Amino acid sequence: MKRRKFLQNAAILAGGIALSQSISYGANKKQKPVIVIHGGTSGLGLSKEEFSKRESVMLQSLKAGQEILAKGGEAMDAVIAAIKVMEDSPIFNAGKGAVFTSDGYNELDAALMHGGSRKAGAIAMSRHIKNPIEAARLVMEKTWHTLVAGEGADNLAKKYGLEMVEQKYYFTQERWDQLQEAKKNKQLLLDSDKAKAFLEKPFLGEYTEPYLGTVGAVALDSKGNLVAGTSTGGLTNKMTGRIGDSPIIGAGTYADNDSLGLSCTGTGDIFMRVVSGHEASALYKYKKLSLQKAIEGTIEQVAKLGGSGGIVSIDKLGNTGFAWTKDKLGMFHGEARVGENAKVFFPVSKA
Repeated sequence: MKRRKFLQNAAILAGGIALSQSISYGANKKQKPVIVIHGGTSGLGLSKEEFSKRESVMLQSLKAGQEILAKGGEAMDAVIAAIKVMEDSPIFNAGKGAVFTSDGYNELDAALMHGGSRKAGAIAMSRHIKNPIEAARLVMEKTWHTLVAGEGADNLAKKYGLEMVEQKYYFTQERWDQLQEAKKNKQLLLDSDKAKAFLEKPFLGEYTEPYLGTVGAVALDSKGNLVAGTSTGGLTNKMTGRIGDSPIIGAGTYADNDSLGLSCTGTGDIFMRVVSGHEASALYKYKKLSLQKAIEGTIEQVAKLGGSGGIVSIDKLGNTGFAWTKDKLGMFHGEARVGENAKVFFPVSKA
């Protein structure tokens, strides 16, 4: 009798385990791998032609990542493929189209983080790496470090055979003209009340309509791994040697399989002070906020400190979220799930 009861209990227990495994597997099976990207923020006065140019490149970017995920590939490869497409385009402030420092240099930053291993790699102040996002992976996989800057980053990339370029590769007339305009405006406004407003709030002031073209991507693959990456040239007329939030793990780039992955764009100096990546993860994980509420709450903190910009994100369940400071700004962003059409959005103010 006791033996029969034991066997019945064992069968019930085994069935329960099998059922829970079946439910777990079924839930994972329903999660379609997905990738989201951003191409920075911009003033809302953008023409349809200007948007179309960015939309075309962003669709290529999404499809590059989507194809990898569709074949069962890893999120890491999908994120890098997507970001490289935008780094190679002069339209965005990353790679080819990077903005200039106050001294006339192009200094690039990039970061990657894997949500499963929690490993990360980043480079900053690179002047000669064609695709900085590839160098970020080198830091992660080939060194004991997390962030390598300046000449060290360039030397590492060269050592492992990444494509290197001269400074002239990054040059675009539009970015050069933006630098001259930024310098001119600062000089013209020095003795006026407008200058004071500009210097106190240089990114959201009524006298500027920024275009911050940092690029980023987040992907969730079929194994449930989240990976986030970001690449940028920083801010026009920035001090030579300045580093923003993009290569700072936990600020502009973050991924954790237990919560979410995200990439930020905007006024990096303020995103760093909010520690945006970890803040959003904590709101999601510990306050139990939805993904959308978590990133909206993070962006609100950025805005309160006078910053602007946006966040793209995916949580561990495959939900996607997009948030940005709405005052005079929109964010270029897109999404592509495996088996679905890639989509790019640029919201226009309804005010």
